[in-house]
Amino acid sequence: MRQRLLEATVQCLAEHGWSGTSTTLISQVAGVSRGAQLHHFPTKNDLVVAAVEHLAGVRRDELSAAAAALPEGPGRTRAVLQMLGEHFTSDVFAAALDLWVAARSDEALLAALVPFERVTGRETHKLTVEMLDADESQPGARELVQATLDLIRGLGLANTISNDDARRARILDRWAAVLEDELPRRNKENP
Repeated sequence: MRQRLLEATVQCLAEHGWSGTSTTLISQVAGVSRGAQLHHFPTKNDLVVAAVEHLAGVRRDELSAAAAALPEGPGRTRAVLQMLGEHFTSDVFAAALDLWVAARSDEALLAALVPFERVTGRETHKLTVEMLDADESQPGARELVQATLDLIRGLGLANTISNDDARRARILDRWAAVLEDELPRRNKENP
């Protein structure tokens, strides 16, 4: 039941945003009584903190699974960017984004969100380094990896207003070429 409530919370955040998500709606979507919801999560804050933790885990698991399915060899850099682009335009990212915006003016939510986002950010950076085979001991490599994540996150943010797949594809094509030319790699034969 707890898992159903957490999944319903993420679904409500993705579909209705922070302002449109209530514990009553979450209970309805989860198919549980309000009393059962209150038993597991006595306050909305308790539910949101648990949902933030759950959402961080879902984001991590989705990225790890997608990373494992990436091709090797030529074209890998572009495939990594495509995978990250899909992640940062997903419903899970939209739910996280809505929480970020709400946390700007909600101190309790901000306090709950920041530790999970720090961990998620570090894990995403580390995974991206691994996927791109970046050699972060070399000057500029760390910054290029972080610029990649910032760029793709920004494209994901823009996608919340309007779908612009063609523009995003052109940008990612160009960025893949930049990375192939500029990013120091651990294995020089496998860009």
